[in-house]
Amino acid sequence: MELAERIKSFERLGTFFRDFSENKNPETLFSEKLNSIVINDHLYNPWFTEQNIRQAISVIGNSLINNNLNKWISTYPELTVIKKPKIVGVITAGNLPLVGFHDLLSILISGNIFLGKLSTKDNRLMQFVKDFLIHDHIEFEKLIFFEENQLKNFDAIIATGSNNTSRYFEYYFGKYPHIIRSNRNSIAVLTGNENNNQLKLLADDIFQYFGLGCRNVSKLFVPEGYSFDKFFENIEHYHYLYNHNKYANNYDYNRSVYLMNQIPFLDNGFVIVKENTQISSPIGVIYFEYYKSINSVNQFIDLNKDKIQCIVSESDQIENAIPFGKAQQPELWDYADNVDTIEFLLSL
Repeated sequence: MELAERIKSFERLGTFFRDFSENKNPETLFSEKLNSIVINDHLYNPWFTEQNIRQAISVIGNSLINNNLNKWISTYPELTVIKKPKIVGVITAGNLPLVGFHDLLSILISGNIFLGKLSTKDNRLMQFVKDFLIHDHIEFEKLIFFEENQLKNFDAIIATGSNNTSRYFEYYFGKYPHIIRSNRNSIAVLTGNENNNQLKLLADDIFQYFGLGCRNVSKLFVPEGYSFDKFFENIEHYHYLYNHNKYANNYDYNRSVYLMNQIPFLDNGFVIVKENTQISSPIGVIYFEYYKSINSVNQFIDLNKDKIQCIVSESDQIENAIPFGKAQQPELWDYADNVDTIEFLLSL
């Protein structure tokens, strides 16, 4: 299967996803099947609400356009060299809808074989993608495999999990070429000069997918004396999260713990804002830290770069920062943990 053919198949998948997001799909077996998953997947994973699944589908659809795909692969001229495909085992996480899609895309675009052990929390959407690609081009039937039991007979491994499971992965898969990902979170650096629209976009970075993703902002850096009144005012449109039982349980639990232990915090009825030096905060809680100078924030970032997925800020003094509202809209070349998956696959 030629590289151009693989690209065209993913372009057609992108078109299908974009049309689905805009309710432009004709009534076909695939549109009906995807609609059923979108509506019912919360029965298998309560975090996978219809809104969150549609968000994931829209982001992927918008990324799979011709210009994006060509810009992405143009930096890897080796992709045009035909070589024997390697079998790449992938253990996916299940925290976000289609969170393993980029690994699938990278493996197939690089001419290799995807052997996935899917999370039971996110296997129906990935199965849909497999079915769509095989229907689009029958050769994918030889390139995409899902394994319910232990992965065997692979040449390399990509595994994503918690800090605890990553140690397990290192132990069992360390002898193979591998990418092993563990917990990361994202931060936002505020200057105090943000306008209402920027803060509303920051709310997306914090609350989309209930804050469960590694690209979700879990920690704010704010200047000394910062007032959170304007911040609370501009995140109020996410108050509906409290209507979700699992989110509300997490919020209520953490609020009770802080109250019983007389730990100070700010609260607006659906999220707690608490001063803390850690990066990773519980669901329903945002950590914050005051800073005296941007230099001190940059020092923190440098010391904790292995724990930070991305940085959201409008400050030109923060290197590699992305604009507010873009945390959950990664480009194809925005690799998890800043590890270039295509370079890894080309090295096999």
